Amino acid sequence: MQAELGDARAQTNLGVMYDDGEGVEQDDQEAVKWYRLAAEQGYARAQTNLGVMYRYGEGVEQDNQEAMKWYRLAAEQGNARAQLDLGWMYEKGHGVKQDNQEAVKWFRLAAEQGDARAQSNLAVMYNIGHGTEQDYKEAVKWYRLAAAQGFVSAQYNLGVMYDKGRGVEQDDQEAVKWYRLAAEQGYAGAQTNLGWMYENGQGVEQDYKEAVKWYRLAVEQGFAMAQNNLGAMYINGRGGKRDNQEAVKWYRLAAEQGNANAQNTLGVMYINGRGVEQDDQEAAKWLRMAAKQGKGLAQSNLALMYTHGRGLPKSDFNGYMWLFLAKQEGLNKEAKAEFDKLTKIMSSDEISKAEQKAQTCLNSNYKECG
Repeated sequence: MQAELGDARAQTNLGVMYDDGEGVEQDDQEAVKWYRLAAEQGYARAQTNLGVMYRYGEGVEQDNQEAMKWYRLAAEQGNARAQLDLGWMYEKGHGVKQDNQEAVKWFRLAAEQGDARAQSNLAVMYNIGHGTEQDYKEAVKWYRLAAAQGFVSAQYNLGVMYDKGRGVEQDDQEAVKWYRLAAEQGYAGAQTNLGWMYENGQGVEQDYKEAVKWYRLAVEQGFAMAQNNLGAMYINGRGGKRDNQEAVKWYRLAAEQGNANAQNTLGVMYINGRGVEQDDQEAAKWLRMAAKQGKGLAQSNLALMYTHGRGLPKSDFNGYMWLFLAKQEGLNKEAKAEFDKLTKIMSSDEISKAEQKAQTCLNSNYKECG
């Protein structure tokens, strides 16, 4: 047997067989044994695989530093998978001090060898400006290379770039093309965005039923934004019969995952008793959750609950504070009228203290809002 005679390639292949349970009973420890024998001979593929075993604690005790050791040995020999994983370890700070510039360096080396995941990761770094200067055109370049290989998150992100006109001329039809390719692979974000394009007739002919179809595929994966959007379809009777109770169901699922739009809408549903029994306290609960995520409309709605004493103790002070915060996104007619009224009936000292409280709330990322 070549592996027992010390052939590194055969040892690695035998390790893979134990790793995957192909032709032998699956055994992580036995896989590690053979990977180690080959890795210690300097065989890059085995070093990479051994790094993976340490990273995930398969067949050995989980050890990020040991994973880094083996990834680095393989990466320095030019192994693209090791370069990719080494970049990821630097990006996340696992087993090494977090360093986005090092992450970019290793992602680039793997990307230049045609590794689609590395190309996508490098594109993300350019897109958000981590470890390198933000450069949308360069991001598009790498997203496109990965997307052309069928890499689903790159297809989705390339769709977003066309949708937003970042690094390319804005093009709804091109956005739809890439969203569709990712959506057909089951990518929930792309399914949601494709649904949105059909709902609003952007890049495709408006088609509510098609929008519902894609939203539903995404909600089956528990995707919060799709749950929120499907709720909106039911409340507006788009793509089917208007159904407030069904709308509440989907808004609640999204709200429970922290979607601020859904939390605000669910709060309003409770205020109006639409699809649920009217309940001001429940309304205030959901509005507060959305308000503390910086949702301006929810902040206005919560303020009105305070000033009208609905579901909360009546408080002009708290009402003014939330309206002051909501002003950043702009106040609707009702909220502006309430704000103007409060500026007339509250003392200058009360207004100053409320504005100071609002600033404290904002500076604490909404943790110290009272």
